Amino acid sequence: MVGHEGETVKLYVAFRACAVALVLLLVGAVLVAVPQRAEALTGSEFDPGYIISDQRFFDAGSMTEAQIQTFLNGKVSSCSSGYTCLKDYRISTFSRAAVAPGHCKAYVGVANELASSIIFKTAQACGINPQTLLVLLQKETGLVTSKSPTDGTYRKAMGYGCPDTSDCDAAFYGFYNQVYKAAWQFRQYTIAPDRQYRIGTIPVGFHPNAACGSSNVRIRNQATANLYNYTPYQPNAAALANLGGTGNACSSYGNRNFWIFFSDWFGSPTESRSPFGGFDATPVFGAVTLGGWAIDRDTTGAVRIDVYSDGRGLASFPADLPRPDVGAAYPGFGDNHGIGRTVPLDAGTHEICVYAINVGVGSNTSFGCRTVQVIQASPFGDTAVAVAPGGVQLRGWTIDPETAAPLDVHVYIDGRGQSIKADKARPDVGRTYPGYGDNHGIDQRFDLTPGKHSVCAFGINVGQGGNTLLGCYDVTVPAGSPFGGTDVAVLPGGVQLRGWTIDPETAAPLDVHVYIDGKGQSIKADKARPDVGRIFAGYGDNHGIDQRFDLAPGKHSVCAFGINVGQGGNTLLGCYDVTVPAGSPFGGTDVAVVPGGVQLRGWTIDPETASPLDVHVYIDGRGQSIKADKARPDVGRIFAGYGDNHGIDQRFDLAPGKHSVCAFGINVGQGGNTLLACYDVIVP
Repeated sequence: MVGHEGETVKLYVAFRACAVALVLLLVGAVLVAVPQRAEALTGSEFDPGYIISDQRFFDAGSMTEAQIQTFLNGKVSSCSSGYTCLKDYRISTFSRAAVAPGHCKAYVGVANELASSIIFKTAQACGINPQTLLVLLQKETGLVTSKSPTDGTYRKAMGYGCPDTSDCDAAFYGFYNQVYKAAWQFRQYTIAPDRQYRIGTIPVGFHPNAACGSSNVRIRNQATANLYNYTPYQPNAAALANLGGTGNACSSYGNRNFWIFFSDWFGSPTESRSPFGGFDATPVFGAVTLGGWAIDRDTTGAVRIDVYSDGRGLASFPADLPRPDVGAAYPGFGDNHGIGRTVPLDAGTHEICVYAINVGVGSNTSFGCRTVQVIQASPFGDTAVAVAPGGVQLRGWTIDPETAAPLDVHVYIDGRGQSIKADKARPDVGRTYPGYGDNHGIDQRFDLTPGKHSVCAFGINVGQGGNTLLGCYDVTVPAGSPFGGTDVAVLPGGVQLRGWTIDPETAAPLDVHVYIDGKGQSIKADKARPDVGRIFAGYGDNHGIDQRFDLAPGKHSVCAFGINVGQGGNTLLGCYDVTVPAGSPFGGTDVAVVPGGVQLRGWTIDPETASPLDVHVYIDGRGQSIKADKARPDVGRIFAGYGDNHGIDQRFDLAPGKHSVCAFGINVGQGGNTLLACYDVIVP
């Protein structure tokens, strides 16, 4: 049990006349009268096993926020000087996440929020009658009618976390915290009812003092069990004999006062047996989807729901769909009391009114009306046409509101029609229109001759409505000769031809004819060029040229032609006069004397090859061969195309004394060997 403000200390009983005046709550143009009793309550009417019905306790829709505010305004006309009454009280609230299915839903916090808003939003979040919360505030701290409430009163407004035997728990201080946690606790009692006070015959004490005794109470419903778990005492005969005052030393008043206040303010807490529940209406294309739930206390079966649109009957069906949350909130009635039906409706604005049809005692219940805007039932969607090499690509999507199946799309090109399916995956469309699925996309290529064409697409209707023009486009399919460009880089022993070419009439890689010194050969422009693909959308990336040609040293002519497809002619992409280098090796060396010998360092390159050269080293007239193959990035940067591996870095062990060291770069092709350097050194 939660515990609450000590009942033996405080007794809140409002002044009661024999006939309680009507409280009129005006919201918009709707005048709602709070029920009244025609005679005074008597203690004999109090049933400790049935203090309030589940219907009334959990009726979260009994009052709007505006009605709650009007009610509070009517209870206190003006506050005492220096005090803030409940009708004017504001506090900043914070957001709370939904707890679990069947428990409290999310609460969105607001800065400087009115008490009436906190009560209303808490009632909606936790499924508790706002009247229940108002009565609990009054019976715990008298806050509803107080003209001079203190900070301490607001701090423990609901008596939550305030057991009779100890001080209140500071963790639950604050008006917002108190209201929400009390409603949360009632929901907790309901979804986990196996507690000390539950439906069945249970001993209930009269007072925190065990010496005052108890009696067995047959608790008949969950709402009454909730009240006892929150306030675990029943009024004794003395408390019931004097409803307007005190009883004796063994009297407790919490549940008695709850019953009195509820009866005085809102009518009998138990007498209604008409259907209860609620509904929502969501417009969909060409229809309205109804949700909600309904229960009648005189049956565990499904309640019939009658739906009216603009005053005319629209549908009648049972509220028989599974709603485990409703079953958890109203034990004994089962889960199958949900409303869920999609009803066809013409496009336009409609007022939808729903009635639950009574079974047995009671009368039909109006669940109220909702205004909805229904959109037409014909297909809807969008298309676009992209010109592609040798044709066009039609993309888009379409849905008919009356089916989740992919639609037929009729495409007319230059007046001639053909049918395709809008069945391609479009997850973005599926997310936007849940329930219809993803497969409503259009992505179709049409091969067309070069020139101007008209392309029109129609979504073909299913059921109500008519075919829909999704788009009509005038396009020009390109024609002409290849275009592009090339460049030639001179390399050791040859040239590298690079570039790209495209023919407007095809996305396929083109043939390129290359003529070197008048002799032709064919290559493909099929290398990846993402930069070209980005610029010429629809043609793809694979239109690059990157080809080496080995050539003898000397002057050469290199010309490249893009070979035409379809209309047009071959295109000269570029023609170049180049000189492939020739000559003797070049480079340089140095010698460093090191302990026991010398270290020869340097580099050499032959203009006719990128391969490392042989280097002949003569020490005191005796020769040996090494490779100039060490990494020299500095050389590679200066002589682009030859690479880095042309370095010399070799140790030679020598006896102490004078020595002669000479290095020659060995020629490849034209030219001759090159003396890189010759040194006289003394090894110590």
